[in-house]
Amino acid sequence: MSYRPITDTWVLARAKLKGGVKYYGAYPGGFLERARALLGVTINDPVLHICSGMVKLYPYVRGFGPNDKTLDLDPACAPDFLQDARRPFPLNGTKPWHGILIDPPYSEADATKYNVGGEAYPQPTLLVKNAFDVIEVGNRVGILHYLPPSPPKNSVFVAVVTVMVGFNNRLRAYSVFEKIEAREKNLWIQP
Repeated sequence: MSYRPITDTWVLARAKLKGGVKYYGAYPGGFLERARALLGVTINDPVLHICSGMVKLYPYVRGFGPNDKTLDLDPACAPDFLQDARRPFPLNGTKPWHGILIDPPYSEADATKYNVGGEAYPQPTLLVKNAFDVIEVGNRVGILHYLPPSPPKNSVFVAVVTVMVGFNNRLRAYSVFEKIEAREKNLWIQP
């Protein structure tokens, strides 16, 4: 039997934040609710948002949970964890996270728009690896990026979703990986 990941396309609304705040790189309207569903977490499960920007201002009810935390390099975003995402991620107190959602700059040029400079561009594969270090087997990591990153060896590639926000905009891929027991080979599209 072969394994195939879930694939889909989401056509979403342009980003909106509470209070009409404008922020380059905010999540499209409707994204977080759908992203949480593919992570397999409820609104009350603690999710760590990496390169989170202004996610705390996401206006829709099922998007940012009461136990969610944020990690960002920009102090203007008031993250719970002010740090470079290229460093190891923190635990949820002394416990692993139920899920991790990553939305990094999509290129070195893009990183300069976030007041952090291109030298702070975090490679997507490194971010997923760091995330796997702070979740348990059975939990998931999702990343929104132009390029789906290489999955860790101890993972199942659960889904890839194309995210579209209007015409003449770049498409993004939301990739989801589930942590499994260590093995020699990851579960990817296999014959």
